Amino acid sequence: MAELTGRHPDLLRRGEVGLIVVDVQEGFRPVIDRFDEVVRHCGLLVEGFGLLGAPVLVSEQYPKGLGATVPELESRLPDGTPRIAKTRFSCIGVDEFDATVAATGLRRWVVCGIEAHVCVHQTVHDLLAHGHEVSVATDAIGARVEPNRQLGLGRCREAGARATGAEMALFEMLEGAGTDAFKAISRMVK
Repeated sequence: MAELTGRHPDLLRRGEVGLIVVDVQEGFRPVIDRFDEVVRHCGLLVEGFGLLGAPVLVSEQYPKGLGATVPELESRLPDGTPRIAKTRFSCIGVDEFDATVAATGLRRWVVCGIEAHVCVHQTVHDLLAHGHEVSVATDAIGARVEPNRQLGLGRCREAGARATGAEMALFEMLEGAGTDAFKAISRMVK
């Protein structure tokens, strides 16, 4: 019998993946379906990625009009997290964002945020077009109405992105129990 070693290459690995948080801003609060749930899952991701030492990048769509990242998410961001303003729907193609992605040296990303069928879907497609591997955290992605959320997520999967969830992504990166990071993340998911 052959020895079973290694992990499946589709599993997220600590040190190989970063997080992109797309436009979780105050101006979207009154119009996004399940807004509080999306923010809660985005918060779990940003805090967990921070605990695991993984890069977190945040975009803000036209912050002058839509406001900044919501306070309940802002307070969970790791120190030094860049918040990059944009007016383009995709984060990719924004010079500062592209430079920040390149500076990480990473080719694998988890994407979460707002809106599934606009900025999230276009960012995911552009990352894929540039040779990155992308997982979409389906529980941490919102839209004004559920059909648009489903359409955006479906298009992302059709293009080659993998579906994940906030807890799934973090526990894949942890690989096992018994560490301080596991204990901290386990407390966050309760």
